Amino acid sequence: MAQWPRFRKDVVAASAEAEEKHPVDETLPALKMFTSGLQHVAAMYAGVVAPPMIVGPAVGLSPSQTAFLMGASLFTAGICTLLQTLGFWRVGAKLPFVNGVSFAGVTPMIAIGKGEGESAIPVIFGAIIVAGLLGFFAAPYFGKLVRFFPPVVTGTVITLIGVSLLPVAFNWSQGGNSVADDYGSTTNVTMAALTFVIVLLMRKLLRGFLQQIAILLGLLAGTLIAIPVGITDFSAIGQADLVGFPAPFHFGAPQFQIAAIISMCIVMLVCMTESTADILALGKIVGRPADQRTIEGGLRADTLGSALSPFFNGFMCSAFAQNIGLVAMTKVRSRFVVAAGGGILILLGLCPVAASVIALVPLPVLGGAGIVLFGSVAASGIQTLAGASMEKGENALIVAASLGVGLIPIAAPNFYHSFPEDLLVVLDSGISTGCVVAIALNLAFNHLGSRKSAAAAPEVAAAH
Repeated sequence: MAQWPRFRKDVVAASAEAEEKHPVDETLPALKMFTSGLQHVAAMYAGVVAPPMIVGPAVGLSPSQTAFLMGASLFTAGICTLLQTLGFWRVGAKLPFVNGVSFAGVTPMIAIGKGEGESAIPVIFGAIIVAGLLGFFAAPYFGKLVRFFPPVVTGTVITLIGVSLLPVAFNWSQGGNSVADDYGSTTNVTMAALTFVIVLLMRKLLRGFLQQIAILLGLLAGTLIAIPVGITDFSAIGQADLVGFPAPFHFGAPQFQIAAIISMCIVMLVCMTESTADILALGKIVGRPADQRTIEGGLRADTLGSALSPFFNGFMCSAFAQNIGLVAMTKVRSRFVVAAGGGILILLGLCPVAASVIALVPLPVLGGAGIVLFGSVAASGIQTLAGASMEKGENALIVAASLGVGLIPIAAPNFYHSFPEDLLVVLDSGISTGCVVAIALNLAFNHLGSRKSAAAAPEVAAAH
């Protein structure tokens, strides 16, 4: 009996610890974990398979080889997502952070392998491996930049992330393929609008768990409605194998060419810049502000995942901003939910038939839901800017200039058409250009010289 007080104290301490657990570290019931994870997969699926769908034919791969790349991309996206959410040592942001194939690498990869066919893939993979390893060792230096991301910078970048993603949703709403006969048809746009309305109604009328998975339910409802309309394609199911593993180096051993390596290293820097902004944005949304160590861990997961992906025939991986919008909308902040999504991605990569079922969701349906998702990201950025002391110093000017520059690739996609292709990797990303301008102007107005704002200090402190 003498040990009872100590035992009781331990129980009370354990109970208090459980009550203090941050929502990011909570584990949910199995069904809720699975359905919420599946919702993340549904939101990102098109973004994961789109780069290999574009790169494969562009470098001369056959349809079957391109399909193999798509399955491999799902598999490696799952591995990278597990690195981010669960992590080990100092790898992983340990936030509900989804990783997938980066769009930033599409143009350079096409330039590297155009017309080379299957022989181009080993060169691309070799360049990605080197860029990933270099990025891994550079991650601690990027982590030190956190003090240069006060609310005036993070709010601007989060807003740009949301606005930059909206054209993707608009393209999906029209059908996704600009050369298709039905691109922008009344049927496609109507289906997108119908899904958009269904998602909003479900968010308004449903309660509890059902409200949290409103996006998934909206996608399901939109897909069912699309079947009699005739825009749901079932052919992928009949052509898919039941089991398939992305055999290591399916296209041959990696090759290392200096020009390709330089090109992909530039892409890696762009991805690290965007991931830093995404980590800061997500940390703000889930109520666990990202510090230097979190950013370092997140970037290590990004870059290590990118270096490992080519072993399983995958491309460079980075943060998926659209899933940040899903976290903001559903309020489900558990990183284990996203880890469950990573597990689902791995299974989809190993089971082409299961992957093809997810692919049944027509792009117009996905686009209608995407408008709500991506708009939620922009709204989070605006909310962050509301606390950025816009009335003091030059903060309003920083936001105005950064948004203006960041919107150029969106409003005028051909604005930089005469610039060298290597520069287009950065210039064609409004997130990257807007982020660079916001950081530079914040340094100039709030850190350097006699014009340093008195309001800057609390903002910078808030970023830590």
